[in-house]
Amino acid sequence: MTLIIRMARDSTDERLINVAARLIRDGRVVAFPTETVYGLGADAFNPPAVRKIFELKGRPPDNPLIVHIATEEQLRMVAGKVPEKALKLAAEFWPGPLTLVLPRSDRVPDVVTGGLDTVAVRMPAHPVALKLIRASNRPIAAPSANVSGRPSPTLAEHVVDDFYGKVDCIIDGGPTDIGVESTVLDLSEDVPLLLRPGGLPLEELERVIGKIEVHPAVHGGKIDRAKAPGMKYRHYSPRARVVVVEGEAEWRRKKIRELVEEYRRAGLRTGVLITEDYDTGADEVFVTGKSMEEVARSVFRGLRCLDKRNVDVIVAEGVEERGLGLAVMNRLRKASGYNVVRQRGRNSANERGNP
Repeated sequence: MTLIIRMARDSTDERLINVAARLIRDGRVVAFPTETVYGLGADAFNPPAVRKIFELKGRPPDNPLIVHIATEEQLRMVAGKVPEKALKLAAEFWPGPLTLVLPRSDRVPDVVTGGLDTVAVRMPAHPVALKLIRASNRPIAAPSANVSGRPSPTLAEHVVDDFYGKVDCIIDGGPTDIGVESTVLDLSEDVPLLLRPGGLPLEELERVIGKIEVHPAVHGGKIDRAKAPGMKYRHYSPRARVVVVEGEAEWRRKKIRELVEEYRRAGLRTGVLITEDYDTGADEVFVTGKSMEEVARSVFRGLRCLDKRNVDVIVAEGVEERGLGLAVMNRLRKASGYNVVRQRGRNSANERGNP
């Protein structure tokens, strides 16, 4: 039996949050909203509780979790060292969609970090998440609240779809604000390294601390060991096959229509994920909206929605890799397994897309 708590962002009902906080302290697993996506949380200092997260998600043990905190004191509890650049970024962007990878403290169990000597930590901006962490009086280890490999949840109903009857509690705090996970920045070495683009654009980070290197995994490069979530394994994938179409706007539209026609001739039920409505010939259509904020907020919801409409293949429209567009394209390419059709002449390391 899963307890569902419906809680408005500005709720002052301490009784409700204390019920969920007591479950965290008792070693249970609680799904809760953040400003990025819903998280599946447990006491970060309780190894058996954290292992339940991995079991529930079917998550590989070498895929580290993010530790969510609510105070600077908790940061000092989980990080063995906090460099000056981390303090500058925290002052500018916390609470917010930024995860910092730092040297870990001895208090953080190996199960949280995948055995690494670093810990990924962030302070979420959602009021309900912060209230839960404070009421629990524990840092909370939490990946996204979806079965591993599936699109991340931006609504409580997505969590219900994946985990009802399996987790102890789901806090329904309404739709998430941003819709893609946090940006992950590695500050454990001398040179800052972007491990995962997310809800805070790279350009904003560089405005504060200067030049940041980008890990090859962001664009699909192979790695042996993940220092942060979303780096090594296939992620964000619906059940339907996904193909991403990248290029200039007019070319994208033409190619999407061609692919839809080709798939339908092959007897496949087709869906399209596009930024504005136009005639694609597809069986099902999900329109995200044109602004990058709208696209980011809608991309996972669109993939899940088209899946529920029982399509066999989803043709997704690519966007420019500026601002939040870098995070959106990272998610779409991973969702497709890098099954990408690109306009000739555009840079590509992975160019596929055959039906």
